[in-house]
Amino acid sequence: MPTSPFLIEAAARGFIHQCTDEAALDAALSAGPVSGYIGFDCTADSLHVGNLVQIMLLRLMQRHGHRPVSLMGGGTTRIGDPSGKDEARQMLDDTRIAANMAGIRRCLAPFVRFAPTSSNASSDASFDGPSGGASGGPSDAVMQNNADWLDRLGYIELLRDVGPHFTIGRMLTFDSVRLRLDREQPLTFLEFNYMILQSFDFRELNRRHGVLLQMGGSDQWGNIVSGVELVRRTEGRQVFGLTTPLITTAGGAKMGKTARGAVWLAADRLSPYDYWQFWRNTEDADVGRFLRLFTDVPLPEIARLEALPGAGINEAKKVLATAATTLAHGAEAANAAAETARQAFEDGAAADTLPTHTVAAADLQAGIAAIRLFADSGLVSSLGEARRLIRGGGARVNDAALTDEAAMVSVADLRDGAVKLSAGKKQHRLVRAS
Repeated sequence: MPTSPFLIEAAARGFIHQCTDEAALDAALSAGPVSGYIGFDCTADSLHVGNLVQIMLLRLMQRHGHRPVSLMGGGTTRIGDPSGKDEARQMLDDTRIAANMAGIRRCLAPFVRFAPTSSNASSDASFDGPSGGASGGPSDAVMQNNADWLDRLGYIELLRDVGPHFTIGRMLTFDSVRLRLDREQPLTFLEFNYMILQSFDFRELNRRHGVLLQMGGSDQWGNIVSGVELVRRTEGRQVFGLTTPLITTAGGAKMGKTARGAVWLAADRLSPYDYWQFWRNTEDADVGRFLRLFTDVPLPEIARLEALPGAGINEAKKVLATAATTLAHGAEAANAAAETARQAFEDGAAADTLPTHTVAAADLQAGIAAIRLFADSGLVSSLGEARRLIRGGGARVNDAALTDEAAMVSVADLRDGAVKLSAGKKQHRLVRAS
């Protein structure tokens, strides 16, 4: 059983899937602050709920006095991690990668406390510098960009330094490679190099900042173990790897995916209200587990909430939604979302703070197909889904059931300057004319 507060709480909240040497890691964590990192490739300008387990693990490290390190894949994004993918990622240019990095930093900032930016920072002032990333207090989070060392790395140098420590036979056994080949999907030599570069990253962070721990999802186990081995072989040091379990809903769905796509953390990608609603719509069987993983609510209070009888589980869902939204968007936005939902669901009012979809006044005057409004407003992902929603009795206009797939919405439907669209009981939009 672990004795370090970080591992004790990480285990109690359900974060731990595998660990390379839990007893030795526990001893290191008990001896003083440990630096642990998680890598994020810069494929989009926002993280999403699928990344949230890793983010919350960094947050938990910091809460227990350890240093969270977020490694931005400015270099590895140019290659693409083959884990869980059936095809190579689209190649991004440096401008797009830099913009995505800045967006990811903004997503992480509400969850972890970053060290002040050092004076010798790299080209993007929002990042900690090549040699100054360990500034600040012992538990201040830092951000590093692996382009700082990968861009300067010579190919022959890499082959001679790192290549002898990797065998093709072992690399072929890793899930990130084996599953791709088992599905008879092509794996380029470019992508095959990814695990070598990820291992090199771990060694570089250990050399520069004494990072002892790499964390990641369960699909990263092979890559993480390779980094642990590389540091042991070349540096003679023991470092550690820890993975989190794959998180799915009680219904078997992948966490963070909805019919409308990814549940983004950035407010300009997904409104705080819709983010709140995502958590409010959690399945009953998932409430306790998600409270442990995705909020700071104390464990005894979670035990009380998940034991609430009957309709009391809805109160627990509201606690989950408000706590999770507070972490991502702040208490003011979370409370506003909760109040908007209360007005919309309990008072039956079309609150002004509901997400709004704007249309041209002339178009509304002429009339717009209801199925088009449902799709364009983001309540559904397609016209076909809008039709199925109507057939299933889940579509409403101004709280009245919509039964005609050919129905039009016009200025005659305005109520206090807006038309309220609803998909089921919990998803709403206000349509206003510009």
